[in-house]
Amino acid sequence: MGATFELYKDAGGSWRWRLRHDNGNIIADSGEGYSTPQKAKQGIESVKSNAPEATIEET
Repeated sequence: MGATFELYKDAGGSWRWRLRHDNGNIIADSGEGYSTPQKAKQGIESVKSNAPEATIEET
């Protein structure tokens, strides 16, 4: 799977990230705005480090 994290400023001036697959689909997003790009990057790093072992839960 090829994917890229995109860091961007939203209409309200907050920083957000989204993970976009090579086919253009958005796989995940920050779900919240951050005050600085550095904080948004910390969110990206958190996903990268915490998600590899994530389980699937059916509800």
